[in-house]
Amino acid sequence: MTTEQAMKKLKSMTLTNKVYVGNKVLVDGKDTKVRFTDGDMAKVKRVFKTQRTWIPSFKEKNYMVMPGRTDHYRNVTLKQEVSKKLEQQNQHLQAPKDAQAYLKDGKIGVSKSENGNQYDISAMLKAYDTQKYNSEIHLRPVKLQPVRENSKIVKQEKQKLEELSNKTVNYILQEKKYPFKASELIQNASVSKDMKLAIDPSGIQSRLDALNKEKSTLHKNFSFKTHAGSVISVKGQSYGWAIDTKAEAKRIADAFQNGKDTVKAYNIYGEGYSTIGVGYHVLAENGIGDTYAEVSISDQRIWIYKDGKLKVTTRVVTGRHDTHEDTPKGVWYIEYKESPSVLEGSEAGNPNYSVKVKYWAPFTLGGVGFHDASWRKNWAMDAYVHHGSGGCVNTPPSVMKTVYDNLEQNEPVIVY
Repeated sequence: MTTEQAMKKLKSMTLTNKVYVGNKVLVDGKDTKVRFTDGDMAKVKRVFKTQRTWIPSFKEKNYMVMPGRTDHYRNVTLKQEVSKKLEQQNQHLQAPKDAQAYLKDGKIGVSKSENGNQYDISAMLKAYDTQKYNSEIHLRPVKLQPVRENSKIVKQEKQKLEELSNKTVNYILQEKKYPFKASELIQNASVSKDMKLAIDPSGIQSRLDALNKEKSTLHKNFSFKTHAGSVISVKGQSYGWAIDTKAEAKRIADAFQNGKDTVKAYNIYGEGYSTIGVGYHVLAENGIGDTYAEVSISDQRIWIYKDGKLKVTTRVVTGRHDTHEDTPKGVWYIEYKESPSVLEGSEAGNPNYSVKVKYWAPFTLGGVGFHDASWRKNWAMDAYVHHGSGGCVNTPPSVMKTVYDNLEQNEPVIVY
């Protein structure tokens, strides 16, 4: 043919757009014309020139001429339909199972790979692209292959787990270092396809639970040396701290994953007005420190210490005893300070009261605290038995400002 005849034939070509997988029709698309134009003549002429040989030859040879105008139906629409059909078929076919390195019960192993019969869609679509201008497209069924036991990926996974087993993360709690060794605490782990570790934190949390039981102070008894020098045991109430072991176990597991060798305690909680664990940073004097308020119910007196020095002591009246409104014993903490303030609540014989005070420093969520009591006339040592407060520590107005000024938010209040 001449180049003009060849171009005429190319322009008249029809693509049936049937796509086969093996010998079965996957998609029967609509017929389209190949989008050759006169602008493609130069390409045809180059082929004609190329096919000439110096010596006559009967050997068959294939040439490819691509039209300048792309066929959107064949390149995009039909290809998307083929991909969708293959995905639909894959939903009913068995996926291959990759071999994978794992850590189980402290030992590294490799799971067995298993063949499946799902299509490797990516590979088959690449084959589709090589047949864009065949009238029919014939695709060879290519199956997805699993990751094998001796693959480079599995070797890398094993190496990742071996490195994990040799790691140690130091947990810093109250300025003290506690080593967490993966070989002792991580019994189960796996590696994802993007080489990220998935660690079972249960062993880490168990270690934290033991550490929490040993070191935390929330709701435990505090050893306290009174103003008189005697050592007593006082039950911790709102004052104290504990470790959120679940949250901290995750942080330590993340440290193992990310290659960090130190984790400073962060998720420390407490109770009462503040839930951040009051007293965590206090290391001296059995966790009480040297700045605190001491309340003796039997002596009906308080002592306010700041940095180990007595700042003020005064007679007070605590909660009424005969009506069981005693000031609650235990180790609490100053929740906040307010001046002036309006106190609202109830007491024996007065279900709804509201009084103004100049100074207010509560230490329980139930509304017990230090305040001036200008209305009180009876300051006798036994006044609390029958004429005590509704639970608060009534403080003489003449000394209340000094008491208030020497109290600090979050400092412990020891009531015994």
